[in-house]
Amino acid sequence: MPASSDLTLPAPPLRLILHRVQAGFPSPAADHIEEGLDLNHYLVRHRAASFLFTVQGDSMQGAAIVDGDKVVVDRSIEPRHNHIVIAVLDGEYTIKRLYRHAGRVELRPENPAFEPIRLADDSQLEVWGVVVGVVRRCLA
Repeated sequence: MPASSDLTLPAPPLRLILHRVQAGFPSPAADHIEEGLDLNHYLVRHRAASFLFTVQGDSMQGAAIVDGDKVVVDRSIEPRHNHIVIAVLDGEYTIKRLYRHAGRVELRPENPAFEPIRLADDSQLEVWGVVVGVVRRCLA
């Protein structure tokens, strides 16, 4: 996984349309622009502890996180069971769902083509941070 970079996006807030978008039959949404949405403010709660990572691979596609996505990671959040985390396992970065049960720790993918990572006794695991958001560009 490539190195992270500090969030320093000086872009002005996007205009947020308060009308909800139907995924089925279309509904007109003209003249419903109400307020701005600053993506930094929306996605980042702890600026000094937040970083972006670029996702490589498709092991998390079931959680709607795919190759090329940017994930916002907050290091100040205490990782808990079922959080999606950036972990460093034996020196390698990975993004997986944290599973803790009955003293057992696993890193689970969200793609049935991949097996869970069951930690060996001699494994070195550091949960680097908790994923709090995903950013995807739909058009290149």
